[in-house]
Amino acid sequence: MKTGFVAIVGRPNVGKSTLTNALLETKLSIVTDKAQTTRDSIRGVYDDDEYQIVFVDTPGIHKANTKLGENMNKEALTSVNGVDAVVLVVDASRRFDEGDRYIAETLRKDCPFFVVINKIDLVRITEAENIKAKYALAYPNAKIIEMSVLDNFNVDTLLNEIKAVMKEGPRYFEKDQVSDKDSSFFIKEVIREKLLLTLRDEVPHYLAVRVDSVKSSKGATYIKATIIVDKNSHKGIIIGKEGKRLKAIGIKARKDLEEYYNQPIYLELFVSVKEDWLNNPRLLKELGYKN
Repeated sequence: MKTGFVAIVGRPNVGKSTLTNALLETKLSIVTDKAQTTRDSIRGVYDDDEYQIVFVDTPGIHKANTKLGENMNKEALTSVNGVDAVVLVVDASRRFDEGDRYIAETLRKDCPFFVVINKIDLVRITEAENIKAKYALAYPNAKIIEMSVLDNFNVDTLLNEIKAVMKEGPRYFEKDQVSDKDSSFFIKEVIREKLLLTLRDEVPHYLAVRVDSVKSSKGATYIKATIIVDKNSHKGIIIGKEGKRLKAIGIKARKDLEEYYNQPIYLELFVSVKEDWLNNPRLLKELGYKN
């Protein structure tokens, strides 16, 4: 069997999580149009009996202005250490700038390296050729692949290229295991996804979700979770008039969780204000974010 670890890295909103889900043919990582949707490195397992490839979906590398942001950047940049291949995902519709130069100077390149130019369907041929030339100059030894992940264009091409560089090795995960994360992590992420999809742009950066309890009884699962926000005003926005927005978020999250657990879910959501939690190392650790 050929096995290995592959880090998927890049700036926010370039399609890293969408690509991870496409490669695994399952929804492992939550996906929204909000920056910094992915806050943790998530390992997803591809297994077809001949290959076991562990894809590591990482937070978007960005200019950090909070302790949480610093932690996310560190998580993304260190995720390439020890892996067998790196996939850098870029957005074809964005120009190559200082942030891309920083990534080019920082990322490890002493292993098989792939540059995925995603959203190729959004640009003209001349623009595509220009962006390819810039990345070919920045990563002279990389394999560059044009892609539209949403249209599943060239996803198989990338997978086959990655398979070609894998080496004989042990099976790292059980055959039916899809991730290294536990159920509490996925509960937290499902709730956070519904929040991100529902709320205005300024709120998502300042919220987190804590799973307080998960109990099973008589064929049902009972979950209590708390949404952590930075300001009292954000608490009001999340709850909404007469609690209607919080109730709607809970209904959407419960639907996904029932598919995940394949049984009825009873979900209670609470909202708590923890001022400046994004810069508090103790709270960040309590909420599961690495320091």
